[in-house]
Amino acid sequence: MSSITAAHARYLVLEQLRIPVAVLSTALFPALTLVFFVLPFDWGSDPVQVTRSVAQLALFGVLSGFLFTFGVGVADDREKPWDPYLRTLPAPASARVVGRLAVGALFALLGMLPVIVLGALFTPATVAPARLPLTVAALLVGGLPFLFGGLAIGYSLPTKAALPVTQLAFFPMAFGGGLLLPPEIFPSWLARATEVLPTRGARDLLLWALGGSAPSGLAVGAFVVWTAGLALLVGWAYRRDEGRRFR
Repeated sequence: MSSITAAHARYLVLEQLRIPVAVLSTALFPALTLVFFVLPFDWGSDPVQVTRSVAQLALFGVLSGFLFTFGVGVADDREKPWDPYLRTLPAPASARVVGRLAVGALFALLGMLPVIVLGALFTPATVAPARLPLTVAALLVGGLPFLFGGLAIGYSLPTKAALPVTQLAFFPMAFGGGLLLPPEIFPSWLARATEVLPTRGARDLLLWALGGSAPSGLAVGAFVVWTAGLALLVGWAYRRDEGRRFR
């Protein structure tokens, strides 16, 4: 990471830390969900299921960290004089983008770690060492649609609209994609329908990385389409924002 990129990332981290409630909500919400909906039950006879539950909530932390950090953070930056000033400097745009991605990854990790620590300490959840790198990769890859989705929201909407839009987009997808309730308990038609959601594709890829069954072709295909489509949307939103504010 270049010195310019590191400086930009440091600035963004400090800016986030000045709003403790945002940092705490990112770190604690997935962990509190684990405390209330996983820890009260006796999982001693079913370590596989508790491992799946802990992994799904870790993914929940990654996805929410990406979506809210980029969706609300970028929208907020666009409304401050500092962001237009940065765009006039001779530093490459890649420095700002990579710095923001690094900060997004940091806060996604912040949402994931408390869940992993609680799961390791208070449940029989385990991951085979050989599968750990694949599991981490699945968590990061699973977050891509939400990283791009957050950027698209941030570059398209003002802050007052970005926050409710991210909430309205994320929480129904989290429930529908099986991050909070397993889709196996859904009616068969609904379980099949949720395979078109990016959350379901990310969840199924993660469970496959843990040693579960391979995701369906529909879930993988839909996940790829969401990722590619949102990446294209980010490019359009960025150019549109730059054209409207710098012409």
